[in-house]
This record gives sequence, C-alpha cells and structure tokens, in this order.
Amino acid sequence: QVQLVESGGGLAQAGGSLSLSCVASSKRTFTNYGLGWFRQAPGKEREFVAGISSNGAMTFYGDSIKGRFTVSRNNAENTVYLQMNSLKPEDTATYYCASSQASNTRWVPADADTYYFWGQGTQVTVSS
Repeated sequence: QVQLVESGGGLAQAGGSLSLSCVASSKRTFTNYGLGWFRQAPGKEREFVAGISSNGAMTFYGDSIKGRFTVSRNNAENTVYLQMNSLKPEDTATYYCASSQASNTRWVPADADTYYFWGQGTQVTVSS
C-alpha cells in the first residue's frame, strides 16, 4: 500500500533551520487525507508536531512549536513539507510523517491513532 519516505533531517545549530520532506507513493491515498508530523526523542513520549488538512487549507501545530515551524503540502507532488526555523536543542528527535485514512470530519490532527501509514523517520539533531 502507501509508502511514506521522509528526508531532510540532519544536524543544525540552535537558532538554525532545517527543511523536512515526506513523499508518498500513492497519490490517491495521499491527496484525500490529512497528514501529520510527529517526533519522538529518547526517554520522551511521541509528540505531535504539525498537521495539515487534505487540501492544505487547515494547519495545526503542537504547543512546543510556537510559530517556529511551518507545514505545507503539494498534492501534485505527493509531498508534505516541514520547514523548521529557530531550532532548539529540545527539537532533537526522530521526525515521522503520517497519513490519515479518516475523513476530515473524523480526522484528529494531534491524535496518532488517526493515522494509518507512517514513514520510517528522519533524525534531527540540534546542537547548543
């Protein structure tokens, strides 16, 4: 079925920027549903980062983001992006993109259980 592949992770200094991408293998599955970004650091719970509706009209962000990140999508390219600015060491984590298979009326952006397909993750490390 659908595959999600993240890229763009790496090293950044505090205050710097990184841009993550996630490409889906199935256009039909990708374009019909909301997408989410989650992250998980060692010893911490999985955390909601950002979500975006199927047409990109609605975006949602976790409390830790506070305007520093921007999620966007290009359905023609089957791609969702996460632009991360003003990075902090606390942002260090493995970042995962996920595709919901629920309708927008049932989609809960911050609820990991809403998502059926997950990428393999990309590591983001922010140094002090």
